[in-house]
Amino acid sequence: MRRVLALVALLLAPALHAASFRATVTWISDGDTLRVRPAGSHATLPVRLLDLDAPETCQEFGPQAREALRDRLLGETVQVRTEGSDDYGRQLARVEHRGEDVGRWLVRNGYAWSMRFHGRSGPYAPLEAQARQEGKGLWAQQALEPRRFRRLHGPCS
Repeated sequence: MRRVLALVALLLAPALHAASFRATVTWISDGDTLRVRPAGSHATLPVRLLDLDAPETCQEFGPQAREALRDRLLGETVQVRTEGSDDYGRQLARVEHRGEDVGRWLVRNGYAWSMRFHGRSGPYAPLEAQARQEGKGLWAQQALEPRRFRRLHGPCS
């Protein structure tokens, strides 16, 4: 039994601790989820960008958000800083490309919302306000927050 518990602890350890590594982006699922292949590895990891929420792919402006992230990152080398994992097994992370925080870039250009936490603004809130004021990206139209979209319509199939 101890060996089983030790094995489980070893398997969960990477998800419980922060890690930083270089990786190549191999797939873009939507505007806030991607797959990366860490340097020196053949396996890929799913990554969910922290502190933002992009439109669902079946939602208005969702395809544009995915394409913007794809155009910027697919095949590119990035720096990934994980901060745990979510219920879907994705690594929750900040990703940098050419020294720029990708989440910051997405929100500043109107491809995603700054995440809100228990009524408090997230770290990208000033960038969201600026993009909104300038009518960039999803702010050029009446955009529905993804959380509300999922509540009304369910997840994309």
